[in-house]
Amino acid sequence: MSHPVYFEDFHVGQKFDFGHYEVTKEEIFEFAREFDPQPHHLEEEAAKRSMLGGLSASGWHVCAIAMRMAVDGIFAKAQSRGGKGVEDCRWLRPVRPGDILRIEIEILDVSPHPRKPMGFVRMKWDVFNQREQVTSMVSTPIFGFRGAA
Repeated sequence: MSHPVYFEDFHVGQKFDFGHYEVTKEEIFEFAREFDPQPHHLEEEAAKRSMLGGLSASGWHVCAIAMRMAVDGIFAKAQSRGGKGVEDCRWLRPVRPGDILRIEIEILDVSPHPRKPMGFVRMKWDVFNQREQVTSMVSTPIFGFRGAA
């Protein structure tokens, strides 16, 4: 969507596809050093010995990448008013250096706020690498109505 996006533009069953983003080893290390300094995200040898079987991005890093892709794809054009949060987030498979990520977002529910000119859009996010689904989550961002200040 290249035009401004409002609450009224969303409907149940609507789907969006955003991607592609290549994950690098350097950014895995950088994110882990800053936000998730666990050995399986910081050290290749420790990662090989972990249940992940090799260096992988933090799940929080994958969520941040997905958010960036969604912002670039739709949120930056939308009358976004924040959100109610994430009700479900699952890290299904490790994300490795060199993985190419894409996200699919499906609208599950839309409900207007009872008193304010905005509404809640419940979304299912599915993140895939080039082989399989790696992450899923459900969130409820808030969007302003068309014509609202």
